[in-house]
Amino acid sequence: MDRRDQTTHFGYRDVPLGEKQTLVNEVFHSVASRYDLMNDLMSIGLHRVWKDIMITQLNPPKSEAPFALLDVAGGTGDIAFRAAKAGGPGFRATVCDINADMLEVGRNRARAQHLDDRVCFVAGNAEALSFPDRSFDAYTIAFGIRNVPRIDVALREAYRVLRPGSRFLCLEFSTVDVPGLDRLYDLFSFRVIPPLGRAVTGDAESYQYLVESIRKFPRPNAFAEMITAAGFARVKWEILSGGIVALHSGWRL
Repeated sequence: MDRRDQTTHFGYRDVPLGEKQTLVNEVFHSVASRYDLMNDLMSIGLHRVWKDIMITQLNPPKSEAPFALLDVAGGTGDIAFRAAKAGGPGFRATVCDINADMLEVGRNRARAQHLDDRVCFVAGNAEALSFPDRSFDAYTIAFGIRNVPRIDVALREAYRVLRPGSRFLCLEFSTVDVPGLDRLYDLFSFRVIPPLGRAVTGDAESYQYLVESIRKFPRPNAFAEMITAAGFARVKWEILSGGIVALHSGWRL
Protein backbone atom coordinates (compact mmCIF):
# COMPACT_ATOMS: atom_id res chain seq x y z
CA MET A 1 0.00 0.00 0.00
CA ASP A 2 1.16 3.50 -0.80
CA ARG A 3 2.33 5.21 2.41
CA ARG A 4 0.10 8.18 1.54
CA ASP A 5 -2.93 5.97 2.12
CA GLN A 6 -1.81 5.33 5.69
CA THR A 7 -1.35 8.93 6.79
CA THR A 8 -3.60 11.83 7.52
CA HIS A 9 -2.97 15.50 8.18
CA PHE A 10 -2.85 16.43 11.85
CA GLY A 11 -2.64 20.20 11.84
CA TYR A 12 0.30 20.92 9.57
CA ARG A 13 1.94 17.59 10.43
CA ASP A 14 1.43 14.28 8.65
CA VAL A 15 0.99 11.39 11.07
CA PRO A 16 -0.10 7.78 10.63
CA LEU A 17 -3.88 7.52 10.43
CA GLY A 18 -3.98 5.14 13.38
CA GLU A 19 -2.31 7.72 15.63
CA LYS A 20 -4.62 10.65 14.89
CA GLN A 21 -7.39 9.49 17.24
CA THR A 22 -4.90 9.10 20.08
CA LEU A 23 -3.59 12.62 19.49
CA VAL A 24 -7.10 14.08 19.34
CA ASN A 25 -8.00 12.28 22.59
CA GLU A 26 -4.98 13.84 24.27
CA VAL A 27 -6.05 17.29 23.09
CA PHE A 28 -9.52 17.06 24.59
CA HIS A 29 -8.37 15.30 27.75
CA SER A 30 -6.15 18.30 28.32
CA VAL A 31 -8.80 20.98 27.76
CA ALA A 32 -12.07 19.33 28.87
CA SER A 33 -12.63 21.27 32.09
CA ARG A 34 -12.09 24.65 30.40
CA TYR A 35 -13.41 23.76 26.94
CA ASP A 36 -16.58 25.86 27.07
CA LEU A 37 -14.79 28.86 28.55
CA MET A 38 -12.21 28.68 25.77
CA ASN A 39 -14.99 28.53 23.17
CA ASP A 40 -16.33 31.82 24.51
CA LEU A 41 -12.91 33.45 24.51
CA MET A 42 -11.79 32.15 21.11
CA SER A 43 -14.99 33.10 19.29
CA ILE A 44 -15.76 36.25 21.34
CA GLY A 45 -19.05 34.54 22.18
CA LEU A 46 -20.02 33.96 18.54
CA HIS A 47 -20.10 30.18 18.96
CA ARG A 48 -23.35 30.67 20.89
CA VAL A 49 -24.92 32.45 17.91
CA TRP A 50 -23.73 29.77 15.48
CA LYS A 51 -25.12 26.99 17.68
CA ASP A 52 -28.45 28.80 18.04
CA ILE A 53 -28.66 28.99 14.24
CA MET A 54 -28.03 25.26 14.09
CA ILE A 55 -30.86 24.57 16.55
CA THR A 56 -33.20 26.84 14.56
CA GLN A 57 -32.41 24.73 11.49
CA LEU A 58 -32.94 21.54 13.49
CA ASN A 59 -36.31 22.83 14.70
CA PRO A 60 -37.09 19.99 17.12
CA PRO A 61 -40.85 19.44 17.52
CA LYS A 62 -42.43 21.14 20.51
CA SER A 63 -45.08 18.46 20.91
CA GLU A 64 -45.17 15.23 22.91
CA ALA A 65 -44.31 13.27 19.75
CA PRO A 66 -41.12 11.24 20.26
CA PHE A 67 -38.04 12.80 18.68
CA ALA A 68 -34.57 11.30 19.11
CA LEU A 69 -31.45 13.36 18.45
CA LEU A 70 -27.95 11.95 18.21
CA ASP A 71 -25.32 14.60 18.89
CA VAL A 72 -21.87 13.26 18.01
CA ALA A 73 -18.63 14.70 19.40
CA GLY A 74 -20.77 16.82 21.69
CA GLY A 75 -19.29 15.76 25.02
CA THR A 76 -20.03 18.90 27.02
CA GLY A 77 -23.66 18.88 25.88
CA ASP A 78 -23.93 22.35 24.37
CA ILE A 79 -25.94 21.36 21.30
CA ALA A 80 -28.06 18.74 23.09
CA PHE A 81 -29.03 21.16 25.87
CA ARG A 82 -30.06 23.84 23.40
CA ALA A 83 -32.11 21.33 21.44
CA ALA A 84 -33.76 19.96 24.59
CA LYS A 85 -34.81 23.44 25.66
CA ALA A 86 -36.20 24.15 22.17
CA GLY A 87 -38.04 20.84 21.88
CA GLY A 88 -41.19 19.52 23.48
CA PRO A 89 -41.83 16.81 26.09
CA GLY A 90 -41.15 14.04 23.57
CA PHE A 91 -37.61 15.21 22.85
CA ARG A 92 -34.65 13.08 23.90
CA ALA A 93 -30.97 13.49 23.02
CA THR A 94 -28.07 11.08 23.09
CA VAL A 95 -24.64 12.70 23.23
CA CYS A 96 -21.93 10.42 21.84
CA ASP A 97 -18.28 11.31 22.34
CA ILE A 98 -15.06 9.32 22.32
CA ASN A 99 -13.53 11.30 25.19
CA ALA A 100 -14.49 10.31 28.74
CA ASP A 101 -13.36 13.63 30.23
CA MET A 102 -15.65 15.61 27.92
CA LEU A 103 -18.57 13.28 28.70
CA GLU A 104 -18.09 13.75 32.43
CA VAL A 105 -18.22 17.53 32.00
CA GLY A 106 -21.42 17.08 30.01
CA ARG A 107 -23.07 14.86 32.62
CA ASN A 108 -22.29 17.36 35.36
CA ARG A 109 -23.74 20.18 33.27
CA ALA A 110 -26.87 18.13 32.55
CA ARG A 111 -27.48 17.57 36.25
CA ALA A 112 -26.90 21.23 37.01
CA GLN A 113 -29.45 22.25 34.36
CA HIS A 114 -31.94 19.51 35.37
CA LEU A 115 -31.76 18.00 31.88
CA ASP A 116 -30.33 14.62 32.83
CA ASP A 117 -33.74 13.00 32.26
CA ARG A 118 -33.77 14.20 28.62
CA VAL A 119 -30.11 14.09 27.65
CA CYS A 120 -27.93 11.00 28.08
CA PHE A 121 -24.21 10.59 27.44
CA VAL A 122 -22.62 7.59 25.76
CA ALA A 123 -18.98 6.83 24.98
CA GLY A 124 -18.54 5.99 21.33
CA ASN A 125 -16.61 6.47 18.12
CA ALA A 126 -18.14 8.44 15.24
CA GLU A 127 -16.65 5.91 12.81
CA ALA A 128 -18.31 2.90 14.48
CA LEU A 129 -21.50 3.92 16.27
CA SER A 130 -23.01 1.30 18.56
CA PHE A 131 -26.61 2.22 17.70
CA PRO A 132 -28.93 0.16 15.50
CA ASP A 133 -29.81 1.20 11.96
CA ARG A 134 -32.49 3.88 11.65
CA SER A 135 -32.51 4.78 15.35
CA PHE A 136 -32.62 8.59 15.28
CA ASP A 137 -34.67 11.46 13.89
CA ALA A 138 -31.70 13.83 13.57
CA TYR A 139 -27.91 13.77 13.73
CA THR A 140 -25.86 16.81 14.74
CA ILE A 141 -22.14 17.37 15.03
CA ALA A 142 -20.65 20.76 15.92
CA PHE A 143 -16.94 21.47 15.50
CA GLY A 144 -16.14 17.77 15.69
CA ILE A 145 -16.11 16.27 12.21
CA ARG A 146 -12.68 17.66 11.33
CA ASN A 147 -11.18 15.70 14.23
CA VAL A 148 -12.47 12.37 12.94
CA PRO A 149 -9.65 10.42 11.26
CA ARG A 150 -11.88 8.98 8.50
CA ILE A 151 -14.58 11.55 7.78
CA ASP A 152 -16.15 9.50 4.98
CA VAL A 153 -16.66 6.56 7.35
CA ALA A 154 -18.29 8.81 9.97
CA LEU A 155 -20.65 10.26 7.36
CA ARG A 156 -21.74 6.79 6.30
CA GLU A 157 -22.39 5.93 9.95
CA ALA A 158 -24.48 9.08 10.30
CA TYR A 159 -26.56 7.98 7.33
CA ARG A 160 -26.95 4.45 8.73
CA VAL A 161 -28.34 5.46 12.13
CA LEU A 162 -30.85 7.98 10.75
CA ARG A 163 -34.43 7.10 9.92
CA PRO A 164 -35.78 7.94 6.45
CA GLY A 165 -36.89 11.56 6.44
CA SER A 166 -34.31 12.54 9.06
CA ARG A 167 -31.79 15.35 8.88
CA PHE A 168 -28.02 15.60 9.19
CA LEU A 169 -26.59 18.91 10.43
CA CYS A 170 -22.91 19.73 10.75
CA LEU A 171 -21.48 22.98 12.07
CA GLU A 172 -17.79 23.32 11.28
CA PHE A 173 -15.09 25.90 10.79
CA SER A 174 -14.68 26.86 7.17
CA THR A 175 -12.67 29.09 4.83
CA VAL A 176 -12.64 32.87 5.26
CA ASP A 177 -12.69 34.47 1.80
CA VAL A 178 -13.47 38.07 2.74
CA PRO A 179 -10.45 40.27 1.84
CA GLY A 180 -8.93 41.75 4.98
CA LEU A 181 -10.95 39.50 7.30
CA ASP A 182 -8.92 36.50 6.17
CA ARG A 183 -5.65 38.13 7.29
CA LEU A 184 -7.12 39.28 10.61
CA TYR A 185 -8.54 35.81 11.19
CA ASP A 186 -5.17 34.16 10.55
CA LEU A 187 -3.43 36.64 12.82
CA PHE A 188 -5.92 36.05 15.64
CA SER A 189 -5.86 32.26 15.13
CA PHE A 190 -2.11 31.76 15.21
CA ARG A 191 -0.90 34.64 17.36
CA VAL A 192 -3.68 34.90 19.95
CA ILE A 193 -5.41 31.54 20.40
CA PRO A 194 -2.43 29.32 21.38
CA PRO A 195 -1.17 31.81 24.01
CA LEU A 196 -4.75 32.17 25.24
CA GLY A 197 -4.95 28.40 25.56
CA ARG A 198 -1.76 28.41 27.60
CA ALA A 199 -3.10 31.12 29.92
CA VAL A 200 -6.52 29.52 30.49
CA THR A 201 -5.83 25.78 30.31
CA GLY A 202 -2.05 25.58 30.63
CA ASP A 203 -1.93 24.02 27.17
CA ALA A 204 -0.88 26.00 24.09
CA GLU A 205 -0.04 23.00 21.89
CA SER A 206 -3.59 21.66 21.88
CA TYR A 207 -4.91 24.98 20.64
CA GLN A 208 -2.14 25.20 18.08
CA TYR A 209 -3.48 21.90 16.73
CA LEU A 210 -7.08 23.15 16.79
CA VAL A 211 -6.35 26.24 14.70
CA GLU A 212 -4.12 24.30 12.30
CA SER A 213 -6.72 21.56 11.82
CA ILE A 214 -9.21 24.15 10.60
CA ARG A 215 -6.92 24.98 7.67
CA LYS A 216 -6.80 21.31 6.66
CA PHE A 217 -10.57 20.81 6.56
CA PRO A 218 -12.15 20.58 3.07
CA ARG A 219 -13.75 23.68 1.59
CA PRO A 220 -17.58 23.75 1.79
CA ASN A 221 -18.20 22.47 -1.74
CA ALA A 222 -15.76 19.58 -1.27
CA PHE A 223 -17.29 18.63 2.08
CA ALA A 224 -20.79 18.81 0.52
CA GLU A 225 -19.63 16.28 -2.07
CA MET A 226 -18.53 13.97 0.75
CA ILE A 227 -21.94 14.28 2.42
CA THR A 228 -23.65 13.45 -0.87
CA ALA A 229 -21.33 10.48 -1.43
CA ALA A 230 -22.43 9.09 1.96
CA GLY A 231 -25.99 8.88 0.62
CA PHE A 232 -27.58 12.14 1.76
CA ALA A 233 -29.89 14.14 -0.49
CA ARG A 234 -30.70 17.86 -0.75
CA VAL A 235 -27.23 18.68 0.55
CA LYS A 236 -26.48 22.36 1.08
CA TRP A 237 -24.46 24.70 3.23
CA GLU A 238 -24.77 28.17 4.70
CA ILE A 239 -21.76 30.42 5.24
CA LEU A 240 -21.74 32.26 8.59
CA SER A 241 -19.62 35.18 9.81
CA GLY A 242 -17.77 35.76 6.58
CA GLY A 243 -16.79 32.11 6.19
CA ILE A 244 -15.41 31.51 9.67
CA VAL A 245 -17.93 28.68 9.96
CA ALA A 246 -20.36 26.87 7.68
CA LEU A 247 -23.56 25.02 8.54
CA HIS A 248 -23.94 21.92 6.36
CA SER A 249 -27.12 19.91 6.04
CA GLY A 250 -28.49 16.89 4.23
CA TRP A 251 -31.48 14.58 4.40
CA ARG A 252 -31.79 10.84 4.54
CA LEU A 253 -34.71 10.24 2.17
